[in-house]
Amino acid sequence: MVKRDREELIDTVPNKRLRKTLPDRLSALSDELVLVLLSYLPINDLIRCEQLSRRLRTLASDSQLWKAAYYERFVRPRAARIPGLRDTSTSDRSLLYSSKLSKWLDDGYLVKRGGATNWKRQYRLRHNWSRGSCKRTETEIAPKPSIPPILVRLHDGVAVTADAAAGLRAWSMQGSQNLVATLTWEFDDNFKATPTSLALDCSSTFTSDLRISVGFSNGSFGVYVLDRRKQSLACRYLHAPSSNGKLGQIACLSSYIATLTEAQLLSVYRFPEPGEKASDQKIVGQPQLLCSLKSYTTWPPLSLILRRSSTGITTSIAYAMPTYTSGWSVGLQELQLSPDGAVLQSRLATAISYEPAPLGGSVHRISRPSPDPSSSMVHAPLFKSSASSAKPTSLSYTHPYLLAGHSDNTLTLYMVTSNTEQLIIGPGNLLCGHTASVSGAHIGDRGKAVSVSMDGHDLRVWELEGGIASGTGRRRVPWGEASVSVRSEASCEQECRVPQKGSRGNDYMTSMEHRHTQEAVASNGWLSFDEEHVIMLGEKRQGQQALVVYNFA
Repeated sequence: MVKRDREELIDTVPNKRLRKTLPDRLSALSDELVLVLLSYLPINDLIRCEQLSRRLRTLASDSQLWKAAYYERFVRPRAARIPGLRDTSTSDRSLLYSSKLSKWLDDGYLVKRGGATNWKRQYRLRHNWSRGSCKRTETEIAPKPSIPPILVRLHDGVAVTADAAAGLRAWSMQGSQNLVATLTWEFDDNFKATPTSLALDCSSTFTSDLRISVGFSNGSFGVYVLDRRKQSLACRYLHAPSSNGKLGQIACLSSYIATLTEAQLLSVYRFPEPGEKASDQKIVGQPQLLCSLKSYTTWPPLSLILRRSSTGITTSIAYAMPTYTSGWSVGLQELQLSPDGAVLQSRLATAISYEPAPLGGSVHRISRPSPDPSSSMVHAPLFKSSASSAKPTSLSYTHPYLLAGHSDNTLTLYMVTSNTEQLIIGPGNLLCGHTASVSGAHIGDRGKAVSVSMDGHDLRVWELEGGIASGTGRRRVPWGEASVSVRSEASCEQECRVPQKGSRGNDYMTSMEHRHTQEAVASNGWLSFDEEHVIMLGEKRQGQQALVVYNFA
């Protein structure tokens, strides 16, 4: 075959087709007009626009765009569910996007920050909560189990731990979990005690300081302050030991402290009001004992809280109680104090069923206040309930939500009505979704709750506000669709090797065994959460105590 000449081949090659360029009309628009166009895009398309050019990346990340998207997805649907907030006689314009604080409900603090709020980050944070997407890390805090168990509390990205061996410690949850400050117990020979209860003052006016209250086994309690700027812990007050027994529960709010012994003795104290620079002043003088009450009908688990009300300060104790006809139920006692510390009234309410029920089964309940003549009460109407009759394994109360966990893989949610006229525990709603016994549950702000199973692997997030009370929410509850299962991604240091396609089965079993060895399991069912994190006190198979942190940011 005769080869063709090279010059002949060059002449036969077709010319390259020129790409037809379209005129760039978008670049000619001003930034204001482009922002208006971007405001009509869905979130997924808005994120894709950030990858097109530097200009679009800057404009698509504009704070006002994400502020409006945050309102439309997270604030407006919640406002539409709250009874009385939306006037049905008017149009939907009353719930349209606006910068007025009255329309942002509990998220108004984000608007008050102004330019300091990163709305894109806040949107991503709430989006991760709604999907249960987070990063899971573990921080070892003790080489072996502690007796009594280690106490942990969380507030605003700071975890505080207290135990007899290591003392009082503060950990930062931002980035890698680092030890911020530590304080050893400096007790004399006459003051031998171990910490048995721990509480944080979440309403402190001074954002740089965090007030901590610790209850001890000898009946005493101490007040400590964490200075975040100086990263130091200091003791401000140490109460004398008491013969009433160890403190099983403690709560603090501003200058008030409430303690509850294992013998069910409730005491409420008030410290002198601090000056303007409370961070530089020690608490001076002895606290004033406002009242002391003894209970003979409360059973653990218990939940003690202090909250502000229209009349002053309200101390609430949620407790479990056995019944002879329908298994276990819950009760609530409130003690109302005036601003000057005077006791206004004490009242009780329970969710007792008077109908017989089979052992271990769920029943329809009748909810009414307990017939205690020593307390001022208002009788409630009858309600039907689907609450579990099993003994509660955990109890968490944040007004108006009372959440009880049970060993039959369920939770029971009660709505509490508390005003100047009455105290009522509403009918219980059964929450399903866990695949193992519920060991711990915690209710936070804005009607959000987190629960964990006994093995520590089933962590669920519940949106209690509006979703359970509505008809659609009640239909979703029995099938476990009212909660979101947390799907965590292990950190790089603890992430086990994932078998590749075509690998042997024994490699897969080895990686699974390594994963279960590294992960911690729940030790005492304690967990808590704030705006960005969920932390759980866990115990590894070798006995090490660890803080299991789920970061949603």
